[in-house]
Amino acid sequence: MKVTLLGAGAWGTAMAAQAARHLQEGDVCIWSRSKQQLADIQESGENHAYLSGIKLPEKLKFEDNFSLAIKRLSSNDLLVIATPMSGLAETIAQVLKIAEHPLNIIWLCKGLEPNTALLPHQVVARENETHSHGITHSYGALSGPSFAREVGAGMPCALTIASKSTKLCETVQAAFHHGNMRVYSSDDLIGVELGGAIKNVLAIAAGIGDGLDLGLNARAAVLTRGLAEMMRLVKAAGGKSETCMGLTGVGDLILTATGDLSRNRRVGLELAAGKSLPEILAGLGHVAEGVLCAAAVGDLAGRLGVEMPITAMMGEVLSAKLKPHDAVKKLMGRDPKIES
Repeated sequence: MKVTLLGAGAWGTAMAAQAARHLQEGDVCIWSRSKQQLADIQESGENHAYLSGIKLPEKLKFEDNFSLAIKRLSSNDLLVIATPMSGLAETIAQVLKIAEHPLNIIWLCKGLEPNTALLPHQVVARENETHSHGITHSYGALSGPSFAREVGAGMPCALTIASKSTKLCETVQAAFHHGNMRVYSSDDLIGVELGGAIKNVLAIAAGIGDGLDLGLNARAAVLTRGLAEMMRLVKAAGGKSETCMGLTGVGDLILTATGDLSRNRRVGLELAAGKSLPEILAGLGHVAEGVLCAAAVGDLAGRLGVEMPITAMMGEVLSAKLKPHDAVKKLMGRDPKIES
């Protein structure tokens, strides 16, 4: 089978490496609009901008022509959109305009569309209505607790592919389920995608708690009560609350809220240190999706009538309406509640 990954950032590169480890030479292709970036990767065998120090398989193919990157695929192959959430709508629209037959399409981004609070699959469905030309494609989201650097290095990892299409799930597993990566399947797109969005916001909250030196008890409370918020919103949105107890919920939450490689946790740590959000983001060099989707998660919760106090406080902190220590005081000053 052939795999094309759209995007030569950390995630696109890491997942391309994972697929290339067991597929044939030239089967796995990374597309980037930057000829220079692709030339640098080919020459050095590394993606210095995003995964420096990780040697990539020599079998990888590189393409800077978007149309050729799509048209190389048959209906049995796999297209992976490895852009941030902000690039999903534009990318899928371009794909649908070019596609001449049904494709298996998945995305790696986590978050909600800022202005609409739409989940990734809802963004794709919107673009599909306009650009699909009557062709029926199979769609899904690949998510779970995973740092790109560790995946790129071939370290153990478990992910979940969520789709209504059994064939697509099997195609994704054929591409990536080998060596040190396990890929489970799910039909709960809502639960998987919301878990991936909300955990980033909660990771910022956990980073603030650690940065303010509030202790391990506080971190445990944030993660546990944050998980409860996640389950309430997933259920209200039409997903399965039990999905939150799996890889894409509690698993990804633990990783992102505690791991040193987490950009969202780092945002929280630096907010607690008194840095401004623009200053923090300028120094990251990568996207921190929790910053971009916190307000959208709050908007969705408001529309569905779901109480999410930790998420709401993060929205106020990120919009500079509250200082981190004031948000902690507001959370701790809430009236007592029944736990469940």
